[in-house]
Amino acid sequence: MDNNNENNLTNSPLLAAVSKSNCINQYTWGDGCYGWNFVETDALSIKQELMPPDTSEKLHYHEKANQFFFILSGKANFIIDGIEHILKPNEGIEVKAGQKHLIGNKNDSDLEFILYSQPSTKNDRITP
Repeated sequence: MDNNNENNLTNSPLLAAVSKSNCINQYTWGDGCYGWNFVETDALSIKQELMPPDTSEKLHYHEKANQFFFILSGKANFIIDGIEHILKPNEGIEVKAGQKHLIGNKNDSDLEFILYSQPSTKNDRITP
C-alpha cells in the first residue's frame, strides 16, 4: 500500500476517530452532568455521557426513538416502566420507544455510558 494513500485515509474527516476531545459538541445537562455528541443525524444519535454521584434525569419517554445504553464505568440505576434495573460496567440495556424511563447514579463515583438513539431523540422527549 502506498504510504501517501494510507496517510490521506487516516487524516480524512470521514474516517476520523471520535473522542471526548474530538466530538461534534460537548454539552451539559441536568444537575452537573456532561455529554459528548459523536454522531448526530435525524436517523441516529451516539453520545457519551457522564453523571456525577447522586444525580438523576427526570422520568420521560420517546415516541419514536429506541435507545441503547452501554455502561463504561460506575453503576447505573434505571427505572423502565416502573421496574428498577441496576447495570455495571460492560453491561447494556435497550429502552424501546414509548417506555417511560430514567437513569440515575446513586453511587459515590461517576457514571459514564454510551447512548445510542435511533432515530435521534431531537424533539422527541416527553415528560409524563
